[in-house]
Amino acid sequence: MPPSTSTTPRAGLGAIARADGTLAIVAMDQRNTLRRMLVAAERPTGPEEMRAFKVDVVAALSPVASAVLLDPDFGVPAVSDAGAMAPGCATLVAVEPEARETWNGEPRATRDPSHTAQWVRDMGGDAVKLLVQLRPDRKREAGEPDLVAEVVDVVRAVVEDCAASGVPSVVETLLYALPGEEPLGARRRAELIVESARILTETAPDLLKLEYPSDAAGCRAVGEVVTVPWAMLSAGMPLEPFLEAVATACDEGGASGFIAGRVYWKEAVALEGDARREFLTTTARSRLEQSLTAMEGRARPWNAAVGA
Repeated sequence: MPPSTSTTPRAGLGAIARADGTLAIVAMDQRNTLRRMLVAAERPTGPEEMRAFKVDVVAALSPVASAVLLDPDFGVPAVSDAGAMAPGCATLVAVEPEARETWNGEPRATRDPSHTAQWVRDMGGDAVKLLVQLRPDRKREAGEPDLVAEVVDVVRAVVEDCAASGVPSVVETLLYALPGEEPLGARRRAELIVESARILTETAPDLLKLEYPSDAAGCRAVGEVVTVPWAMLSAGMPLEPFLEAVATACDEGGASGFIAGRVYWKEAVALEGDARREFLTTTARSRLEQSLTAMEGRARPWNAAVGA
């Protein structure tokens, strides 16, 4: 089912959902990640290349997506100037600072007070997305900041600002490695993803954007702790595992869909011009359509989710 082409404002997450209430969102808000990918592909990383790449992705994929997630620096202005967004496709805007603070190598949650819900609305955005990195099991030592509490405080401030302005809030959370830590096993990763979801659902965002919690058991555990709709991110997963993960997240965890990027367009960073546009309109769009098939009849409409 294509996104709605109605020009009537839709309430809540309806602003970024398909007509059936499910979420099929393309992530194109990458800045530092995209630069690193371009460097690895020996491609230019200047502002013009960043803007052109985002325009090509949006032009190719927005006709199939319910919304596209963009950064405010390159994505929003470039896509707007080019008129690249398909009719009926909504815009999420990332509000987290591009350069984030750290504490002894660990990420710290920060908020730019000028990046408000009204600021997003003024640039034509339909929803706010905030990324935070969280280790819910981090032990606070005497004299150290409480990094978990900082995340919760920043998220709550953004959620409350969005609620006051009537703009949907989407909160994305990623795990990170503690200093000197060995790679986490699948079961431990799942436990931490579930605990992150439990902590952040208490701030009452309109939507949580979560990593795949390893397997069906992890998805069920997420479904048991969240009281708001949630969608799964791709984290650059290969296509087939991602499609399986989407189906499992919807079937077992009650996910309302996905917010995914690199799984569709990552190879395009090595291309340019017509070759890039052809890849995006054929291979990348086919991958997105396969994602829609994977969640068809499985994804829970956002307005039928717990607490929606």
